[in-house]
Amino acid sequence: MTLKPADVNTGITFIRTDVAAGSRAIPALWDRVTDTRLCTLISNDQGVSVGTVEHLMAALRGCGIDNCVVELNGPEVPVMDGSSAPFVFLIECAGIRSQAASRSVIRVLKPVEVRDGDKLASFVPSNDFTFSMEIEFPTRVVSRQRGYFRLADGTFKTELARARTFGFLKDVEQLRRTGLALGGSLENAIVINGDRIMNPEGLRFTDEFVRHKILDSVGDLYLAGAPVLGHFHGVKSGHALNNRLLRALLADEGAWCYDTMDAVDPDADAWQAQGLARTA
Repeated sequence: MTLKPADVNTGITFIRTDVAAGSRAIPALWDRVTDTRLCTLISNDQGVSVGTVEHLMAALRGCGIDNCVVELNGPEVPVMDGSSAPFVFLIECAGIRSQAASRSVIRVLKPVEVRDGDKLASFVPSNDFTFSMEIEFPTRVVSRQRGYFRLADGTFKTELARARTFGFLKDVEQLRRTGLALGGSLENAIVINGDRIMNPEGLRFTDEFVRHKILDSVGDLYLAGAPVLGHFHGVKSGHALNNRLLRALLADEGAWCYDTMDAVDPDADAWQAQGLARTA
């Protein structure tokens, strides 16, 4: 996988270099999401797809990247260690360039909510970029966890990027029997067996599980095509409900509008205060 600079107003675009020209480009947008069972998968009109985009999209959002071309020679973003941290590290090593254009945001104008049983995802208006999440799993190593983070002052890098994806050993075994999750290991996920964490190094945060769920939401919601200015709250929310929330928000013309970073809190990160678009 290679990240390349892109022109202003390009957005994030995935390019499958292993398929025929004319069928390679897949815009990283909410209406291109075609599967959310194990990850977020996006596809183009020719049926060419890229899976597990959420951790990279979260890294791009956390680094403030508006325009980028992501070239891949296969159908899935490399899982790395199951977090966004390796992507953030490499983006920072390569460097980030400001562009001569105002950064666009999608401002939430009124509450929007979607539900699925006891699961919930919602947006409410706010002059900030904030995320909160509540999760609950029937094991003592997770139990109930809550998290709240404001994406400013490097919070994504320090508090969210290192949080790894997680799963249960019994589920991994079942997935492998059906030919899925074949690359899953203790090197790229936290694996839970009953009330025990199998990874010898343990957790990176005591609440790493809810932090990763928020990381996933940051990535999923960046498929709006711009940062969403508002407060996101999830209760047991995952990829499917996150995408449903975006669809509900953007389908209601009275629930949102485009704005620029120039109109947003000047105490945010330097790149936000400048209101400039950026490319990797």
